[in-house]
Amino acid sequence: MIERLRVQMQAMQMLSKSQEVTADNLANINTPGFKGSKVFYRMFQEQVNGKSETKTVPMQQVDMKQGVLEPTGNTFDFGIKGKGFFVVKGEGNTHLSRDGRFSMNPDGYLVNSQGDKVMGQSGSIHIPEYMKATGQGEEAKLEVASDGTIRLNNEIYDKLNIVKVNDPANLERRGSNYFRAPEEALRPDNSSTVMQGYYEKGNVNPLNEMVDMMRTTKMFESQQRAITTSNEMLGQVTKKLGRV
Repeated sequence: MIERLRVQMQAMQMLSKSQEVTADNLANINTPGFKGSKVFYRMFQEQVNGKSETKTVPMQQVDMKQGVLEPTGNTFDFGIKGKGFFVVKGEGNTHLSRDGRFSMNPDGYLVNSQGDKVMGQSGSIHIPEYMKATGQGEEAKLEVASDGTIRLNNEIYDKLNIVKVNDPANLERRGSNYFRAPEEALRPDNSSTVMQGYYEKGNVNPLNEMVDMMRTTKMFESQQRAITTSNEMLGQVTKKLGRV
């Protein structure tokens, strides 16, 4: 009976984890570049009091499915078609991101919506000539090629640092739109395409997430009823043993 309660409690914990992930996915439906998470379960063997027991642990992994690339016509909006990531740096921390809604700050650095600098092949992308030209009303045509090469008035200035991760399991989420990964898991990405004037929408399918949420809720309620029944049976057994 105790073993049954333990298994039922473990099932409820796993269902709670699934519900947390689904809720987070739904909360970020409108977050540009957001990559939803998937939950899967991994079985482990462990020794408990000299006995081998199987333990099921919920694992979370980033869903790298491509999001829809929405056209904006904005010079500083960049979408990635493929599995690559932009590299951004702020306050000493380096992160990976799929959110390519950038802008040029007053000092001529390319930054994201949080003010973190976008990294190129030569470090932080810095084009002060763009700010100087626009400030003087001169022509400042900034173009980004499909391979990430940045040109100002046909002159090459830098190239976006686009990287990929050899295994999505190495990605560690940092907030809704940032990721971290071990340095050894990163590789230069020459297969992804950069699209200027676009941004990537989140890849969460709200209908699928709602279906998953309802299914998980029903399973959780079923486990609640089962654990209540088991608890009542245990109580009855305890009473009977007390009379003996």
